[in-house]
Amino acid sequence: MVLLAIGTKKGLWLAASDDRVHWTLSDPHFLVLEASSVAIDNRPDRPRVLAGLLDWHWGPTVVTSDDLGATWSEPEHGAIKFPPETDTALERVWHLHPDAADRPGVVWAGAEPHSLWRSEDGGESFALNEGLWNHPQRRQWQPGGGGPCLHTVLPDPGREQIHVAASAAGVYRSDDGGATWAPKNRGIVAGFLPDEQPEFGQCVHRIARDAENPDRLYAQNHGGVFRSDDAGDSWTSIADGLPGDFGFTFLTHPHRGGTGWVLPMGADIDRKPANARLSMYRTDDGGDTWTEQHDGLPDRDYNTVLRDAAAVDDHPESTGVYFGTRAGEVYASGDEGGTFVRVAERLPDILSVQAAVVPRAPLPQGSEPYVPQFPEE
Repeated sequence: MVLLAIGTKKGLWLAASDDRVHWTLSDPHFLVLEASSVAIDNRPDRPRVLAGLLDWHWGPTVVTSDDLGATWSEPEHGAIKFPPETDTALERVWHLHPDAADRPGVVWAGAEPHSLWRSEDGGESFALNEGLWNHPQRRQWQPGGGGPCLHTVLPDPGREQIHVAASAAGVYRSDDGGATWAPKNRGIVAGFLPDEQPEFGQCVHRIARDAENPDRLYAQNHGGVFRSDDAGDSWTSIADGLPGDFGFTFLTHPHRGGTGWVLPMGADIDRKPANARLSMYRTDDGGDTWTEQHDGLPDRDYNTVLRDAAAVDDHPESTGVYFGTRAGEVYASGDEGGTFVRVAERLPDILSVQAAVVPRAPLPQGSEPYVPQFPEE
């Protein structure tokens, strides 16, 4: 069964499907709250759904569910809190990223203001990464259009290397598990600055790691699509063949190297799909060439797909591709972008989408089977 978590400007929905064509959608959770970020920690014993919520009265927090949304747990004093000596308050949790399977319980969070957090208890509590927070360049980072957000965290499953991306700061890398950090933006263009090739200050919208080559990274920039073959030390453009080089998201295949997807926007001024035609563009050669994937998607659409609102699943036979728009529509493809179906429509703004294959079979003795209690369509 594939589980899809959908975070919106007003509430969180879960959807489930056995064939990735026919979907059952839950009632909304946390309908009066913004679900800024969602994640599915697909641990072997029990999958956990996490959500970064924003209550406009009480502030942001992270909640978790171990029973597909039937019940939720929230730390009494908040999962993410700045230490008192920082004299800083958390504004929003932009991104949640469970670490590799061999690091159980480790979950990363990117937040506003620019900050990186690590949990070792599955997202119930987080500690501030002091190395990045105390970096001498941090005070010069500027807010992007959405605010001063750290929105992407990419831990390397095989080593102590971590990449993060922030708007508008760029890409930073740690080679020692997060103790120290260095900017890694050479070749990424900042066309909105007098110096278009600064050491930092680029408005990188998303980065992703190749499935087979951990030193190969991809970046969707505020103008420009790039690839690095040396873990971020240098970047080259791979935008040729795309109808636009602006966009917010980049997805990579979880098992096959060189394969990835982007959703090109026409320009930063209008932030609609290129030529108002909503399409995925897929590469199978690391960005050297691109193929449009449009079957099942609208010919005319004027809505943005945000940076965290697209995802892939880890299906062993054919990877699923998913995304949601600011018009509240969610699309799914069970054949790697070949054809899309609509999962939901007329939801609030889609802010975050995550997907995972979760077991339906009963768990070990004493556990309940994973059968979502969603209403039938």
